[in-house]
Amino acid sequence: MSSAALLAERLSRAGIDDVVTVEPVSGGLAALAGRALRRNGPPVFVKAFAEATGTSAFVAEAEGLAALRELGGLATPDVLVANHEVLVLSLLRPRPATESFWEQLAHALAHLHTNTVHPRFGWHRENWLGRRRQVNTWSDDGFAFFAERRLLRWLTEPRVEAALEPADRLALERLCDRLPDLLPDRPACLTHGDLWTQNVLATTDGRPALIDPAVSYAWAEVDLAHLWTTVPPPESHRFFDIYAELTGLDAEWRARMPIIQLRQHLAVVAQFDDDWGAAETIRATLAPFRARGLNP
Repeated sequence: MSSAALLAERLSRAGIDDVVTVEPVSGGLAALAGRALRRNGPPVFVKAFAEATGTSAFVAEAEGLAALRELGGLATPDVLVANHEVLVLSLLRPRPATESFWEQLAHALAHLHTNTVHPRFGWHRENWLGRRRQVNTWSDDGFAFFAERRLLRWLTEPRVEAALEPADRLALERLCDRLPDLLPDRPACLTHGDLWTQNVLATTDGRPALIDPAVSYAWAEVDLAHLWTTVPPPESHRFFDIYAELTGLDAEWRARMPIIQLRQHLAVVAQFDDDWGAAETIRATLAPFRARGLNP
């Protein structure tokens, strides 16, 4: 069955039975996605996994979109259907290639991170980063939470075991032990959790809108690192300075990005045969921690 046919079938089972055609769209890595044109209603965005997973990934994603909108004031698509086999959303627009758009996003993300400070790290349920569970068990300690739930958690994944040498795994453990020395002690806040550039779109009136979250209360720099390391476009050059000014970010934040982004690189290695250089980047970041006694 083609991806368009599968998505049309899932829409029909969800009660949307006036679909004329489904146009597949690219950009996401974990699921099939398309734009469905309807006979009696506006077009919608639809997402589904090619095979039944039995997970509540789409329900958790819909909940994350609501949290970003209701707690953080961000624009997100309307959720029309969210169940174990399909997610149906209102359509957003491609983001405009303008500096003003990214300046708006800097203000929106700064508002999210500074207005949702939370006393604990985690979330009330597990959700999904791509097609793997994101473990969100509550913790009072941000360093322990990041080490255990966001880094070491990936070491048991088969693809990660195959990609990393024993020395790399030991280096990651050493890095985790050193986190209080390497990173500042920051509070938890609501984070999008998967904020690469492809997940930034626009509303019909041109405001920044976000999709595909893996929310939790975590360090704000989880979101910043993902944007910083996923080739932001030239028109975003002022985004980072504006965000830093609005949030009081110190001048050393760029040096921390490789460590923070280890979490995402490990997730990529865990899920895809082609890791787009993630394993190599992980080894490069861990290199200073491979030898005992070295003080990066």
